[in-house]
Amino acid sequence: MEVSKKKINYLFSNSDLRKLIGPLIEEQLLLIVVGLVDSIMVASVGESAVSAVSLVDTIMVLVTQVFTALGTGGAVVAGQFLGQKNERKSCEASDQLMLFLLVSSIGVMILGYLLKYFILHKVFGTLEADVMGFANIYLLIVFLSIPAIAIYNGAAALFRAMGNSKVTMKISILMNSVNFVGNAILIYGLKMGVVGAAIPTVFSRYLAAVIAFYLIKNQDLQIHISEKMCFKFDGSMIKRILYIGIPNGLENSMFQLGKIVVLNLVASFGTASIAANAVSNCLALFQIVPGMAIGQADLAVVSQCVGADDEYQTRYYTKKMMKLSYIGIIITNVIIFLGLNLILDIYNLSEVTAQMTREIIIYHGIMAMLIWPLSFMIANTLRASNDVKFCMLVCIFSMWIFRIGFSYIVGKYMGLGVFGVWVAMTIDWAVRSVFFVWRYLSGKWKLHWY
Repeated sequence: MEVSKKKINYLFSNSDLRKLIGPLIEEQLLLIVVGLVDSIMVASVGESAVSAVSLVDTIMVLVTQVFTALGTGGAVVAGQFLGQKNERKSCEASDQLMLFLLVSSIGVMILGYLLKYFILHKVFGTLEADVMGFANIYLLIVFLSIPAIAIYNGAAALFRAMGNSKVTMKISILMNSVNFVGNAILIYGLKMGVVGAAIPTVFSRYLAAVIAFYLIKNQDLQIHISEKMCFKFDGSMIKRILYIGIPNGLENSMFQLGKIVVLNLVASFGTASIAANAVSNCLALFQIVPGMAIGQADLAVVSQCVGADDEYQTRYYTKKMMKLSYIGIIITNVIIFLGLNLILDIYNLSEVTAQMTREIIIYHGIMAMLIWPLSFMIANTLRASNDVKFCMLVCIFSMWIFRIGFSYIVGKYMGLGVFGVWVAMTIDWAVRSVFFVWRYLSGKWKLHWY
């Protein structure tokens, strides 16, 4: 029987959603704008520097996604407790999340330095000498920021679980402003090249982590960490957080690992292809900004609906978020298409590299408007419903078979080069969309509710 909307006490009003989604879009947009400006600044050093920074940043994105996933695991658990009106347990989950992130991030940083040679010479494959030199220097510096990435993402996820995304937006503005000014001074003023790009990045990340950690300790918040940091693990709570965080982390890691594995293939196409891929990665993020922001909001909203054991509202907000994602992505891509030539002129790329980038961005934008929300938005509802293992298995299967396998088939053996790698990525999107839509319509994800 259909539920009457008049009898429903909706957890989030349209005003609540605007307050949640608006700052998230602004934050995502700011992150990407600064990334774009950074890449333009680095481009002044040369295409070899752009290629090197892009390669190392791919590893850093992998690390960031791991800790974002773990932060999401803690935030989903805290949000579900919030939906149950159990703020005490929400705060316990927050304590355990931050402790785990601190310990694990230090371990990951140490491991990263131990694997430096493997990353540079095996993962990245054969690189030109100047690209390798830049990559080595940049990696040594930015790996120091790994603990800061973990702490910031954990605190930010907890704020979003409360529906408070304005705080993280303000921190992001400060962090990226510091990074931007630092890059401008060190790259243009002091002529420090990739070192000038790396140092402000590390400093700004630690600044953001310290501020976010301080703010999440506010005892007046619905979700907060203890005034005195708890250094004792609670096995049952950690297990519940990791139940969501580990599959989500493995999924995100495998997704990014696929990009890293494919980088070896891209590197074999030459420096022009590496540079085109680097610039395209940056511009492509603009094309899905609304989707990424609304996806984060979907996790926060649905986790509370699940905690409240309300299937109707879970489905209602999923459909609403999906529509908003499509509208936002279409509008964004139309704007990018209109200004693409101007954007590419700013990069001052060679004619060959610019043409490669143009083809990639147009193709990626079209596919984003068609299938990106189906591939990513529904998956967030499944994750917030604790159906994380299904998402993980689908993404790992699709990534290895279609994203990686077809990159070699389409890019190398069919001769499409770096463009073929991007075609393979969208094939991966399409396959995952089919599985996620089927799972959602089947209703099996509800079996994982607590």
